[in-house]
Amino acid sequence: MYLESFTLPDEKTETGYIISCGRDAYKSLMSCYPKDLYPFKVFPPKRLTKLVFEPITILYGGNGSGKSTLLNVMAEKLGIDHDSPANHTPYFEEYLGFCDYTLSPGQRRIPKESAIVTSDDVFDFLLNVRAMNQGIDRRREELFDEYRVSRKDGFTLGSLEDYEELKRHNEARGMTKNAYTAKRLPKALTTQSNGESAMSYFTQRIGENALYLLDEPENSLSAELQRELASFLQDSARFYGCQFVISTHSPFLLSLKGARIYDLDSVPASAAKWTELPAVQAYYRLFKTHEEAFESVKKT
Repeated sequence: MYLESFTLPDEKTETGYIISCGRDAYKSLMSCYPKDLYPFKVFPPKRLTKLVFEPITILYGGNGSGKSTLLNVMAEKLGIDHDSPANHTPYFEEYLGFCDYTLSPGQRRIPKESAIVTSDDVFDFLLNVRAMNQGIDRRREELFDEYRVSRKDGFTLGSLEDYEELKRHNEARGMTKNAYTAKRLPKALTTQSNGESAMSYFTQRIGENALYLLDEPENSLSAELQRELASFLQDSARFYGCQFVISTHSPFLLSLKGARIYDLDSVPASAAKWTELPAVQAYYRLFKTHEEAFESVKKT
């Protein structure tokens, strides 16, 4: 445990500050969509002012519920660097001034290895893998052409500058095309699927003894890989000194043992059991509706 609690400004504090900013801010406050004031006005309607953390804490809610905003606010206030740019507005720094946090007893600071991992980070990693492998594919075609040229007769050593070319000709004559190419070709970064690559990204990115803020890490992961990720996070918290705050819809992550779950769709936003959450209840009703089909699979 590194982070014990995090406090957000209440509605009175937010309103008082916005009114003090002048007429334009007040007009934005009274409008239906005060986008310019972000992240002001996001959490007061949920009556969410304080979160208390466990080794694993989960933020649950639908699109627009504020899960990603809360993680970004926490990361900025705690001094955790983003790999991807955060969503800032002119009022963001002022908002952070009204936030506060307490560290767990015995902790003097958030570990410097701590990180926030967003969907954009994972997506950028997958794009980089794809770009590198496409470059390797182009180099493979070049080597195939080089092999075909090197197999031809008629090469003459004219000077010392031709020595490397002579070596390639001799090697090409004594090797198959695949062996010749494999010797010179950089290894592909990965031959995994997007989901497998995303899973390997998390296992490489998450180390020991640090706080990690994860924004919907289940994206790109199959059900089986989500289950594998849940097991990895559970072990990292239990055995390797990690603390997690995770935004997610995944029932595999929501069911993590001992996790504290905040339902950001409820008013007031408060801790809830994972089995009570609407998304999990929807899965449950779906499977109950098709219970006979599941039973028939068991029998076969």
